[in-house]
Amino acid sequence: MTRARPADYPQAAAATLRDTPEVRDAVTAATRTFDTHRRESWAQIDAERWRDWCRDVKDHVLTHLDDLLEQAEVRLVANGATVHWAEGAYDALATLGRIVDAEGVRRVVKAKSMLTEELGVNTFLEGRGVHVRETDLGEYIIQLLGEPPSHIVGPAIHRSVDDCRRLFHRHFGTPLDATPEALAATARQALREEFLAADLGISGCNFLVAETGTLALIENEGNIRLSTSAPRVHVAFVGIEKILPRMVDLSGFLQITARGATGQPIGTYVSLIRGPRGEGESDGPEQVHVVLVDNGRTTLLADDVAWETLRCVRCGACLNICPVYRQTGGHPYGFTYSGPIGAILAPALLGLEEAMPLPFASSLCGACADVCPVRIPIPDLLLHWRARAVEAGLTPLGERVAMRAYAAAAERPGGFSGAGSLLRYVPWKRGGRALPVLGGWSAERDPPEISARPFHKLWREGIE
Repeated sequence: MTRARPADYPQAAAATLRDTPEVRDAVTAATRTFDTHRRESWAQIDAERWRDWCRDVKDHVLTHLDDLLEQAEVRLVANGATVHWAEGAYDALATLGRIVDAEGVRRVVKAKSMLTEELGVNTFLEGRGVHVRETDLGEYIIQLLGEPPSHIVGPAIHRSVDDCRRLFHRHFGTPLDATPEALAATARQALREEFLAADLGISGCNFLVAETGTLALIENEGNIRLSTSAPRVHVAFVGIEKILPRMVDLSGFLQITARGATGQPIGTYVSLIRGPRGEGESDGPEQVHVVLVDNGRTTLLADDVAWETLRCVRCGACLNICPVYRQTGGHPYGFTYSGPIGAILAPALLGLEEAMPLPFASSLCGACADVCPVRIPIPDLLLHWRARAVEAGLTPLGERVAMRAYAAAAERPGGFSGAGSLLRYVPWKRGGRALPVLGGWSAERDPPEISARPFHKLWREGIE
């Protein structure tokens, strides 16, 4: 499946709703379950104080990023790891290519990582003739389907159990009525062979502790632990914003991330990796390479408004609560990160022109800000990117003209009142002709019933 582009969002979203309505049902059911568990989990703690603390720690990180990154590099090297710096995707992939060539790598196992999706790691490796296998069950499913992930935490939530039954029947000959447990057992057996044969394991990183040079990874299946310890070489791609200052900070972030993502007090497995296996140790890789990736993050950090986006811990809570995301899932967004967080990350990482119209793919209901564990003001940042789009002339001409006309009328009470009176006699209905800017709204909704007398007359006369 070829990923759509952000510019195709309106058409791709409409196609999903029209052609695969079951996606809406699957995504809504899954995200509501995630969000229900989040509510229950947050009720067990003083969530507002935790969110304040997490916000403050991340703000400290982002205002001291250079020092903390240098500290992390020193500690990682002291632990025996090799540190690489990558300004962009090209640099990160070139580094991976050099490691693959130097070690004669032919088979790779890969833990779930949104950063590696952002960089295009799988396509890069396959282009070099390297076999790469996703090991997270959801990622494994969509890799077999040839699809990108649809959600930050649950990459296959848009697929039903029946979809998976048909997929596994095709690939492994399992019965079409196989239980989810039987499907998982089949995947486990196939992946065990991949782990044993792999030369190199790839992971992302949830947090990198500068104080000790510790990579922290959260999971629920155990595949990350195998991907990072069974192969002789481990490569971890780390976004530079994933730094935490101290180990004591890590305990809080592990919990708030798991609670925000799936409602668990903490992930089932937490791996803490400092470097390759030491002398006399039987477990772990011979080499650990840490690739610190910028790829637009310092540019975002320099934006005096949008920099707060870099607090994100990739929990997916904003996707789970978003009424827009629930309609289609992540694929129509055309970007690695979908939903509310994707709508404010895309303009920074791709460029505003390339990201259009994602900042407008929101009702601005504010629910995403209510659930963000690090208090990113997502609605404010959506408005920030919308204003930038208007300033750059990236919105449709008809919309710009209509909004200027509205603004001019709104500044003149007589003109505004007259325009409102005229609009009472404009015939329009669902799916039919509509006023400028309201075409998308009226395509799916009936117009409101017109009152017998306009509000300004009722106001003048006195409302009883």
